[in-house]
Amino acid sequence: MSRVGLKPIPLPDKVAVKVDGTQVSVEGPKGSLALQLPDGITVEPEEDQIVVRRSSELRRQRSLHGTVRSLVANMMTGVSQGFFKELEIQGVGFRAVVKGKELDLSLGRSHEILHPIPDGITVTVTNNTKIRVEGIDKQCVGQFAAEVRSYHPPEPYKGKGVRYVGEYVRRKEGKTVGA
Repeated sequence: MSRVGLKPIPLPDKVAVKVDGTQVSVEGPKGSLALQLPDGITVEPEEDQIVVRRSSELRRQRSLHGTVRSLVANMMTGVSQGFFKELEIQGVGFRAVVKGKELDLSLGRSHEILHPIPDGITVTVTNNTKIRVEGIDKQCVGQFAAEVRSYHPPEPYKGKGVRYVGEYVRRKEGKTVGA
């Protein structure tokens, strides 16, 4: 039994939810998002909360019950507050700059890396080393941050690379000259 799926979702102020068959639309001050519901899962708005229900105890519906509830809850948080991820770049000569709809990364390669910024995402760079990714879709924000980090993940010897703010990088001791 899905404990997550049974929890009702509180409806924030200034957020409107519209259920049209198998389509759920959420509108708020920051924008709007939509979700196509899988078969057997229904979303029912009540007074000041939203309830996600399943029609049977089939394995597939039980597995999707909590997932759909989390997706709808994330949609409501996104359109009311938004999501963000913060990255930091460490390393001599490593930097980032936003150029139009692309993020220009200089990460020690022979060429600059131009990563396109998708629609619905806002990227700001401060001090050439701090990157803040903001948006209303949690999956898009996380995916963009993960793609930027994957160009040069932090290495364990000097700690150079792109990391999430607050991420702990386990350091290794370098080679020593034997006697």
